[in-house]
Amino acid sequence: MKTPHDLNERTLADAWADLKAHADAGLPLQADAFRLAFADPQFLLRRETRGIRFQLELMKPDLEQQEQGIANTIVVFGSARFLAPEDARALHEQARASGDPLAMKRAERELRNAQHYEQARLFGRLVAERSAHLPHAERLYICTGGGPGIMEAANRGAHEAGALSVGLNIALPHEQFHNPYISPSLCFKFHYFALRKMHFMMRAKALVAFPGGFGTLDELFEILTLVQTGKSEAVPVVLFGSAFWKKLVNFDMLVDEGVIAPDDLELFTLVDSPEAAWEAIQSFYRLEDGSSPP
Repeated sequence: MKTPHDLNERTLADAWADLKAHADAGLPLQADAFRLAFADPQFLLRRETRGIRFQLELMKPDLEQQEQGIANTIVVFGSARFLAPEDARALHEQARASGDPLAMKRAERELRNAQHYEQARLFGRLVAERSAHLPHAERLYICTGGGPGIMEAANRGAHEAGALSVGLNIALPHEQFHNPYISPSLCFKFHYFALRKMHFMMRAKALVAFPGGFGTLDELFEILTLVQTGKSEAVPVVLFGSAFWKKLVNFDMLVDEGVIAPDDLELFTLVDSPEAAWEAIQSFYRLEDGSSPP
């Protein structure tokens, strides 16, 4: 005799099989009052059901990470535009062969910025290696925005060390594809920036910001604001690449103008190597090497 659970699974399977049959046949999906509500895209995409979509984007990555034992993460931010060193070198060779001065200028910049990619890769690997011997529940996992550039580099480093890593992608007008180094079962896609940001913080034991553009700055300053105002538990915030950050933001001027307090400068640490980033995290938690944050 079939159990209620079996019957429920059959009902779900039938609902999704109906939708797939329409898609496979290239048929438009017409509004259907008789279709189950949770299998009705037109209904789920209504303005009135936005709250349900919020809840789904909160729950799906949360439940999946819980089931896979992802309790503690180190979140890595940074530019999606930086190339891997091997790609930057190939671009540089092409530019030199072309003789185009503008192409050469761009290639030299890409080659220079590729060092940030390499450092992010090494940091991702270091975190994975230092966490590998810890009890499963205490391990630290790399978490990124899931895209290319710095995000790819950090996921790549963890992947090279044989560790799981998380990617929290976002659907954009110009589609952002997830990088190939994220663990497939931990590669998530979001529609809402707010829910994605919440997931960055939910398991974060530290945040490491490499040089980046508007997206990196948005994420960094939102986190600093949450910690500054006590809306989020304090975690170490590490700014990687001191020359970049000092050139970009005059933090001392903000203190001089009275718009932040002198103590606010203690909310972050500037570093220039993967080892220094790891040491800053350890120092924040007053840990011995090999221990994990509480």
